[in-house]
Amino acid sequence: MRITIIGAGFSGSVLATELARTAPAGVDLCLVGTPDGYGRGVAYGEARPEHLLNVRARELGATQDQPGEFARWLNLTKRAEESFLPRLVYGEYLYSRLQSAAQVSLAGFNQVQQEAVAIEREGGAFRVTLADGSDFLTDRVVLAVGTLPPQRLQGVGPRLLVDPGYIAWPWQRNLRGEDALAAVPNDARVLIVGAGLTMADTVVTLVRRGHTGPITALSRHGLLPQAHLVEPGPPIALPPTVLHALNSADVRLLLRTLRSLVPIVPDWRGLIDALRPYLQGYWKTLPDEQRGRFLRHLRHHWDAVRHRLAPSVHEELQQLRDDGRLSIRAGRLLRARRGETAVEVVLRERGQSHSSAEQYDVLVRATGLDTDVERTSHPLIGQLRDAGTLGADPFGLGVRANAQFEVLDRHGGPVRGLYCLGPLLRGQLWEITAVAELRVAAHQLAAQLLKPPATRAVREPLSRVRAL
Repeated sequence: MRITIIGAGFSGSVLATELARTAPAGVDLCLVGTPDGYGRGVAYGEARPEHLLNVRARELGATQDQPGEFARWLNLTKRAEESFLPRLVYGEYLYSRLQSAAQVSLAGFNQVQQEAVAIEREGGAFRVTLADGSDFLTDRVVLAVGTLPPQRLQGVGPRLLVDPGYIAWPWQRNLRGEDALAAVPNDARVLIVGAGLTMADTVVTLVRRGHTGPITALSRHGLLPQAHLVEPGPPIALPPTVLHALNSADVRLLLRTLRSLVPIVPDWRGLIDALRPYLQGYWKTLPDEQRGRFLRHLRHHWDAVRHRLAPSVHEELQQLRDDGRLSIRAGRLLRARRGETAVEVVLRERGQSHSSAEQYDVLVRATGLDTDVERTSHPLIGQLRDAGTLGADPFGLGVRANAQFEVLDRHGGPVRGLYCLGPLLRGQLWEITAVAELRVAAHQLAAQLLKPPATRAVREPLSRVRAL
């Protein structure tokens, strides 16, 4: 039996490691991913030294039953286990454990550093086509592609799209291997669309490179991510009132219950963290009407308190705001075009009926997580969508899938042998973008994948595919 994982970022790497450790002889594993960040992922493999993890080291083990594995791998002291380390270090940890598992695996393990561009059903199997034109058959496929490429900002004119004054993704690289932010003049007036974790990374990188010009971050609600406590607070057990609200499938009741507890708990962060084990089950119970209400009214507030910054990063951003070098504004970008001497934008601040025309030297898109399958430019996901092989979540939260991680097609039927893991499952699970939830899902999916196939296993060799 051959199992192919498409995507060699966090989700694909952790799943491949799990399978390599548990798969018996006779199973053929294939991990397909682009060379950039292979085995590490974009968030960890392509980060810069100043980009910090937003979870304490002691909680980041990539194995479900060993949450402290990362800290032990680094041989950290108890005090250091509570720190927020560089993301590059975590990428090396993921890559190291992947290679270690591959060396001792009883299964065959092929590592293919290429992009997969098409997946097509062929009898009881799938044919995977790679960017160099080669292809191979596989019994089972897992889509672990992570988040989707950022979409074009609404209102950006065609001239600006190809101008150095517009950076569609802060970490994109030119032909010399330099990332786009390296070309931003230190005194440039910078407008960043987005005020979340990607914005924070962008600002920190600009400042590290000596940027002195004014930076403005614009988002719909103008909410900066909250900070973790320097010292972790005590864990909180959810009271019966919250458990009742979680069983109600009523977003408004849950919000009202949580608000009543905030003044009496030691710290609100403990309350948010205590909710996490229940959130996937809660999301599954919500009807579409309630999901839509949450996404319209509460999503941005939830993201600000749930996806928090390392304390030192939050402190740095706050100091920049106090010094007048960073401004966080609530509003929308209506128009952006290349003017004669500057990037000319039209903004409308939240709650205002009139717009304002402003000028900047550089416009940066930093809106972060994208899972909208219907609008994506991702070649493979677009091919599967257009073929009807996968159905899109109605709220733009990824693909539709069942409880066994099997992808559902355009008509809602399971595509036997085609699975999904990672942020594209947000429509089914919502809380499936962080290490704690992904490592559990990877363990569950690995067990599902190793069940014997109902049809004859693929025996076609991988001789036409260039592996490591």
